Amino acid sequence: MQDPNHNHLLAALLEPEFDRLAPHLQLVPLRLGDVLCESSAKIDFVYFPTTAIISIHYLLENGGSSEIAGVGNEGMFGVALFMGGSTTPSRAVIQTGGFGYRLPARILTEEFDRFGPAMRLLLRYTQALLTHMSQTAVCNRHHTVEQQLCRWLLLTLDRLGTGELTMTQELISNMLGVRREGVTEAAGRLQAHGYISSRRGHITVIDRAGLERHVCECYGVVKKEFGRLLSDVRQRQPSSAASRSA
Repeated sequence: MQDPNHNHLLAALLEPEFDRLAPHLQLVPLRLGDVLCESSAKIDFVYFPTTAIISIHYLLENGGSSEIAGVGNEGMFGVALFMGGSTTPSRAVIQTGGFGYRLPARILTEEFDRFGPAMRLLLRYTQALLTHMSQTAVCNRHHTVEQQLCRWLLLTLDRLGTGELTMTQELISNMLGVRREGVTEAAGRLQAHGYISSRRGHITVIDRAGLERHVCECYGVVKKEFGRLLSDVRQRQPSSAASRSA
């Protein structure tokens, strides 16, 4: 059963803030491959995933693309709204199908402009997201495809809570901005190590600890920064969720 509290940011809102947003939240299916927002298009809605993952891509003039960040149940898509703009040069597409909550952009902007706890929460999340983006750029420049794949798999596992991923190697290559052959070779090496099992359209993580030993430092940097900035969010979540379901 879907619940707004399955998204960490919505769960962290204080009761008055949540009560103002709740009538406008709409549960929507987010299907694999759906485009939520095209590059440079006006953002009409923000999205708070619960079981889906949104991939934020930067598109090149030659048609190529690369993922600059992912958004799962830890966050939201649409931070450009309260950072001074109503558009973004990136494209938002569903990486993993599931559900999420849609909120009109105007409603979130009005809540942000109250300069209260919601504003501070969203700014801290934005700082963590910027760390995620910058670390992705560093990783793609300096680390091997194998290490990039480990990072991407671990971040995806954190958001899904399952070791079964429905994902083609072609899609992963688009996410990482590398050749499909490179992903095939990297996945083959991880499978030879016994960390994953890969078959057409599916990846099963067998040894997460092995992936964590094999991954570069970028995964830990991103995870640590989200924990540092949003640790108190996760501490408030159980009591907040319980009070809303009572």
